[in-house]
Amino acid sequence: MVDMRGVNTWQDELASLAENSGFQYTGEPISKMAAPPPILASTRMMESETETESLKEQVTGFLKSWGEMLVDLGKGCKDIVTQSNLVSEDSFIVQKLGKPMAKASGRLKYLNEFLPEDRDPAIAWPVILFVLLLALAAISGNSTNNSLVSSVKKMRVHPPSATRILLPDGRHMAYLEQGVPSDRARFSVIAPHSFLSSRLAGIPGVKTSLLEEFGVRLVSYDLPGFGESDPHTRRNLNSSAMDMLHLADSIGILGKFWVLGYSSGSMHSWAALRYIPDRIAGAAMFAPMINPYEPSMTKEEMRRTWDQWSSRRKLLYFLARKFPKFLPYFYHRSFLSGNHGRIDKWMSQSLEKKDEILIEGPMFEEFWHRDVEESVRLGIAKPFTEEAVLQVSNWGFSLADLNVQRKCLRNGILLWLRSMYSQEECEWAGFLGPIHIWQGMDDQAVPSSMTDYITRVLPRAIWHKLPNEGHFSYYFFCEECHRQIFSTLFGDALGPLNKMAEIDETSYEAVAEEASSITGSARK
Repeated sequence: MVDMRGVNTWQDELASLAENSGFQYTGEPISKMAAPPPILASTRMMESETETESLKEQVTGFLKSWGEMLVDLGKGCKDIVTQSNLVSEDSFIVQKLGKPMAKASGRLKYLNEFLPEDRDPAIAWPVILFVLLLALAAISGNSTNNSLVSSVKKMRVHPPSATRILLPDGRHMAYLEQGVPSDRARFSVIAPHSFLSSRLAGIPGVKTSLLEEFGVRLVSYDLPGFGESDPHTRRNLNSSAMDMLHLADSIGILGKFWVLGYSSGSMHSWAALRYIPDRIAGAAMFAPMINPYEPSMTKEEMRRTWDQWSSRRKLLYFLARKFPKFLPYFYHRSFLSGNHGRIDKWMSQSLEKKDEILIEGPMFEEFWHRDVEESVRLGIAKPFTEEAVLQVSNWGFSLADLNVQRKCLRNGILLWLRSMYSQEECEWAGFLGPIHIWQGMDDQAVPSSMTDYITRVLPRAIWHKLPNEGHFSYYFFCEECHRQIFSTLFGDALGPLNKMAEIDETSYEAVAEEASSITGSARK
């Protein structure tokens, strides 16, 4: 047999012919080859690069042509203005605007010093203004997009649900009762609400079981123009006290009642102590607000008070005192905008750590949203403006007037001589009942310096200092705090009355003893 090892097969011959072509035959069908030849792959890459470059050239050419068209348009407009004599000395525009523009240009000429020396101001300033307009447009566009992305909770309008009484002047007042019914109440408490609040506030988070345990009937009401109460265009603190008195008579409070004031709502409680002291059994104040412009405050008290507030809040107080017509602008951009927001931003106040934790909780948020929705039910700024003006205006009385003092009728020489030898023409004025004040020492909304002033002019007031507490943390949603408050005011929890005719003697026993002791000491 002939040895065939040295003879090349036809496969080897074919491989030798195509060794530099990039192909290699492996014996498999050509249709099953996984990758394209390198030559074809490189050809495709070149084609894609050519297409990309051509697109860039097209965009560049379009921008160049667009720029040339704008230049030609500008030249055409310039020629039209020149030929129409719009900028000549005899034209109407130059005669009316020439001198003011020349004067303004002369005053702003110093700005040219900030430009590079090789730049023509006539060209540089239009470019700067154009770029500024573009930047402002971009910023406004971004802010609009952000506002659309962020979820904003809208305020709801709830159907009327309040119980209302008719006042002597024809207005209606809405109120809310909590606790025990009138025929079983040992203690009746009336609570006017603070700014941007409503009758729904009362004592936020107080348990009905706790009110029943102490036999308390808690009544809160809407101030004029708030919630479902009718507005009162000529209201003041005297009329506020009269409204409270009419409410007490209308709902069957025959004897004395306690007043509860929180924050800015305290001024209505102070007014009740001043104008209807005979009907008030006692007062409970929580972070009580006074007039920040009170002239009898010392410089140190004034400084410590104003240093705690933000610039925006100082501005709102200034506007309320000097230019109240500007307040609706701020109100319509915050709580009258129809959207919900944070309480600290709307009230322009800083909060301490405990308050921050409280307002971020779901319980407070639910209460706050519902209370604000009820407060702004009418959707008008006038009641809020009136409330802000009342806060910073002359109240018509001073807190020092609440001190117990002997007042004699001395209108005339004969009455004066009679008062010198007789006690019949003299009477005791002021408020005889107890005044309790709870103040958070870390409160930045109502600084403790205000309570320093109150206790200085009202030495009989009992001050309960609350270390590490803020503006909301002690008064809102704290069952243990509420129990301590009721125990301080009313003593032991005796529950509601068992009989309708039973008279609560314990509620006024301490008041009577204190009043008699004060009267006896004053006579001595």
